[in-house]
Order: sequence, then structure tokens, then C-alpha cells
Amino acid sequence: MIAPTLRIDPSGCIDCLYTDAIDLRELGRLTVVRATEITFDDEWQVWEVRSVPFGGRLYCDASRDACLDWERQHLQPGVTPPAAAHG
Repeated sequence: MIAPTLRIDPSGCIDCLYTDAIDLRELGRLTVVRATEITFDDEWQVWEVRSVPFGGRLYCDASRDACLDWERQHLQPGVTPPAAAHG
């Protein structure tokens, strides 16, 4: 398992992949913005990770857990996620 990483910018905002391993509420009020969503594609019968701000499929797998693992590996602060694939 990848250790949770917090990136704190000069204004005090925290950028991270949310995990229950760290109770961020202890640091103050949260504003959560999702970078991706995991949905089931009925036509292709796979789970897919889709980019919320840009649209497009980033990753897909028959296993939802595999999609969650992909998010953990590719969306940590400091990691540049791959570009959205068409679809």
C-alpha cells in the first residue's frame, strides 16, 4: 500500500488523494473536489476511472478494486496522471 502524501501549498491548502488513514477534519473544515469518478460501463462491462475536470477514460478494468488501486498509484500529489484516453 502506498503511504498517504499531503502537499501543503503556501496558502495552507492541502492537496492529497483522500484516505481514511488520516483524519483531515482534525486540521479544519474540508472542501473536497474529486479529480476522478469510477463508474461501470454497461456496454464494455468494465469499471472505468474517468477524469472529472477533462472527461475521458483514464483507466478501466473488470475489477472496481483495480480501479481504486490505479487511483492510489497515479493520483498522489506530485504524480502527473496520464492523459485521458478517448472513450
